[in-house]
Amino acid sequence: MEEEFYAAIKLISGEEIFALVSPSDEGDRTMLILENPVIITPLMNKMGIISGYKVEPWMSIPDDDIYIVDMSKVITMTEINDQSIINIYHRFNTSSSKVTIDRKMGLISKVDEARKKLEKAYRNS
Repeated sequence: MEEEFYAAIKLISGEEIFALVSPSDEGDRTMLILENPVIITPLMNKMGIISGYKVEPWMSIPDDDIYIVDMSKVITMTEINDQSIINIYHRFNTSSSKVTIDRKMGLISKVDEARKKLEKAYRNS
């Protein structure tokens, strides 16, 4: 197995994915071992300038971290050395999926608390 590297990969299906890649020669075939593959989509502002990135898992249901892709399914692949993209990839893979909602995000109260306040206000009117 060769050394691993970060790469953007265009598959014959049209998908573009980003992953930590380890090529592996299996006899007469080359396989790519992809670790935590993701789809990274640039977000453009009104002036056409990239203002951020949307990152989502390549496969949304499985819990696997490792996927194997045959090179025959790859149109092209390029090594990525851009540290900002690599950091985005790592932040996505290490962040917890639980988001804490606060007042800045629109949380005013819990449903049960709001119900009690509204019922009390209704009874007093």
